Amino acid sequence: MAQLPYAIDAETPLNPAELEVLRAQYEKEGDMVGVQTKFNYAWGLVKSNTRTDQHLGLMLLSEIFRTSPERRRECLYYLALGNYKLASYAQARKYNDLLLDIEPHNLQAANLQAMIDDKVAKEGLMGVAIASGVVVAAGLVGGVLFRSLGRKR
Repeated sequence: MAQLPYAIDAETPLNPAELEVLRAQYEKEGDMVGVQTKFNYAWGLVKSNTRTDQHLGLMLLSEIFRTSPERRRECLYYLALGNYKLASYAQARKYNDLLLDIEPHNLQAANLQAMIDDKVAKEGLMGVAIASGVVVAAGLVGGVLFRSLGRKR
């Protein structure tokens, strides 16, 4: 499938200065941080190429998802995207499916679903190739050992 512009968030992190603005606002608000500020910071973190940032972004989005029912729909795509970027494809699919249940024609979610399916298929094929290689190697080792035992008799 051709890359649609809708899932561009998967490959376009904020520059460090932009992320720092979001971080500074989040820290400035402290214990009284607003939901929008927390969401903006989480969004920037999820877009990051740094796994630590992505994990923190998912944690913040999960908090919003749990505590602000009116913001759940907004969180679903970025929870799915963050999990996709961290290769947690089952979690990514779970959140993305929830979003598609609410908005079946959401192009971002449809594109992300295709990206998740593609990664799962590729990793599945990689797993099959690795497993096949292990079986072949075990067969070769077994054959060598069997021959070696046969000669000693």
